[in-house]
Amino acid sequence: MTSSPTRVPATGVRRLTATLYGYAFLHDLVLLYPVYALLFADTGLSVGQISTLFALWSVTGLVLEVPSGAWADAVSRRLLLGLGPLLTAAAFALWVCVPSYGAFALGFVLWGAGEALVSGAQEALVYDELDRLGAAGRYARVTGRARAAGLLGVLAAMGLAGPVLDLGGYPAVGAASVLACLLAAAAATRFPEHRAPGAGGDGWTATLRGGLARVRDDRSVRGALLLVPAVTAVWGTLDEYTPLLVRETGVRDEHVPYLLLLVWAGATAGGLLAGPGERLAAGGPAALLAGSALALAAGAATGTPAGLALVALAFGGFQLATVLADARLQHRIDEAGRATLTSVAGLGTGLATVVVYGAYGVVGSVSTHGTAFVWGAVPYLVTALLLGVRARAGRHTGGRAAPR
Repeated sequence: MTSSPTRVPATGVRRLTATLYGYAFLHDLVLLYPVYALLFADTGLSVGQISTLFALWSVTGLVLEVPSGAWADAVSRRLLLGLGPLLTAAAFALWVCVPSYGAFALGFVLWGAGEALVSGAQEALVYDELDRLGAAGRYARVTGRARAAGLLGVLAAMGLAGPVLDLGGYPAVGAASVLACLLAAAAATRFPEHRAPGAGGDGWTATLRGGLARVRDDRSVRGALLLVPAVTAVWGTLDEYTPLLVRETGVRDEHVPYLLLLVWAGATAGGLLAGPGERLAAGGPAALLAGSALALAAGAATGTPAGLALVALAFGGFQLATVLADARLQHRIDEAGRATLTSVAGLGTGLATVVVYGAYGVVGSVSTHGTAFVWGAVPYLVTALLLGVRARAGRHTGGRAAPR
């Protein structure tokens, strides 16, 4: 789906990747990340209420995901990458200024809208700029490193959250989070964008119709789209509950961010392994998901801080699988509807996420967080089984099933 010149302009690639890594780092340098679940609990919200907030966040994304992707194909993707963090900044400011269920709910709507603007637009801009530079083959490595940069932002936020919380409480943590979002919005203005707005069609509705028709008509695209939510949704949901899982091990609240560092260090390593991960054999993704699922279940079941090392290993595997699934999708779609189809995959992830939030709210209300995490491993074992069957079918037919 790409046409690339033979020479790769190194300066252009460096500018794009440096901007992407800086943007990803600032986008996730949010000190509220490791403690906002604690903020909700300390405000008096139950596990069920917290789950409804997460579900509201996902529903907002569901409503806006595909329209925003089509919009990104019709207007400037760089513009949307700047607007998204501004909405998130408003959400965080609201949370710490007026802590209540209503404020948290409105904040999640704003945050969900901001994430929808970025989702699809970022992947599409990066892939198309790399393709223009003759470097589309580097997409998995670049996006893996970008995810690692984002997770380094999360790790930095976790390291700073404890001391800032001790010094100024939730208002200080919120102020630092708003500042990070504003800096991310400023960084977005540095993205190169050579694609003319509207190049994808006669407006966002036409782009949307064309993208959906592509999904309907192309089986390989459809398969790649389905794999993204299958890999991403569950662990992307569980990460919202990791502070509560850590607290359940018996550590003090001010130590929660430090133990979360371990979990997210594993996810960071997974992103950095995206380049080598592309060379996995046909059955590699199935083995990766199965091993990660078993590590998640075993680590969560211990109920001890030591078990978090296995959870970190699992998150690393899931992160790598997520990057590889995204790269597989990008290689199967073209520029005209890239953001639209990436957002369709995001819509599938959002739908699955709402289901997982609901299930977690039920399980977490009648059992421990560790038990809920163990149940979260089951969908990955099922997905691994299906991928394994698919890989074997591909070998038996001379590899013809592999791209599907």
